Amino acid sequence: MIQIQDVCKQFEGFKVLDGINIHIKTGTIHGIIGENGAGKSTLIQSLVGVYDIDSGAILIDGEPVWDNVELKRQIGYVADRNQFFKGYKIKELVNFYEGMYESFSRADFEKYNKIFKLNPNKKVKQLSKGMQMRLSFMLNLSIHPKVMVLDEPTSGLDAMIKKELLDLLIEEVERKGMTVVISSHHLNELEKLCDDVTMIQGGKITYQSSVDELRQNIKKIQVVFKEEAPKDLGTWEEFLNVQRIGNVYYLITKNYSPVIEEKLKSYDAMFITTIGLTLEEIFIYANKTEKSYVIEEVRYEQV
Repeated sequence: MIQIQDVCKQFEGFKVLDGINIHIKTGTIHGIIGENGAGKSTLIQSLVGVYDIDSGAILIDGEPVWDNVELKRQIGYVADRNQFFKGYKIKELVNFYEGMYESFSRADFEKYNKIFKLNPNKKVKQLSKGMQMRLSFMLNLSIHPKVMVLDEPTSGLDAMIKKELLDLLIEEVERKGMTVVISSHHLNELEKLCDDVTMIQGGKITYQSSVDELRQNIKKIQVVFKEEAPKDLGTWEEFLNVQRIGNVYYLITKNYSPVIEEKLKSYDAMFITTIGLTLEEIFIYANKTEKSYVIEEVRYEQV
């Protein structure tokens, strides 16, 4: 289990992480979601021991990560920008990893490379960003890590390679019981991949849940009222966002329950249906700082 407890981190007096608490179960895939500058990469780099935190604790199976060489050997880290020895050939990097990590498997690396097809005689500086990402993924997976940490791992990859990388990641989690922490801007990928997600904004956690619970709690409700909608509908605490298009109201709720529908019916709602949201839509609404009440008139063009 990974325990991130009350973690704070500052740079030049600016608090980048502010009281972060996350518990990640062994053998699960946990997504870290946030805008640029939200603190995702700082959290990721603190988790792998690149940064020492100012306060709090980061523990893997009860052991602190910082300054723990033995534990770091059990962590695979694929950064958004991979810093390899640019003059090394791929096969030389494989030799280097084999010498650095007792758990490194050349056979596994070669198995993965049958999928990703990198030329072992090519130098790192000859590889595109996407190729370097593939290389880092294969090298780190081949050390048989207890924890795999990935920061924007699909950046620069085409659709086919991206699918193969994510499929392989899921397969290895199931086969080895590996724990994965992944940060990505591509929320549609995390939606299919993650068991749990943490949303970060301004260095603080704004929402944390399993993906299934997110889908159950944050919903869009489509409503048509028999006559007029309640005049204070836009201020109801149940809703994050209220939008009207013609006679149809679209209501976004953060904590859905049948009680909400019963309340709407008490105001003569004659049509109520729930609509599922994507993880990207959920992220947008869950991180809104102000309620929104928008009325849009539907215009019909004469033929």
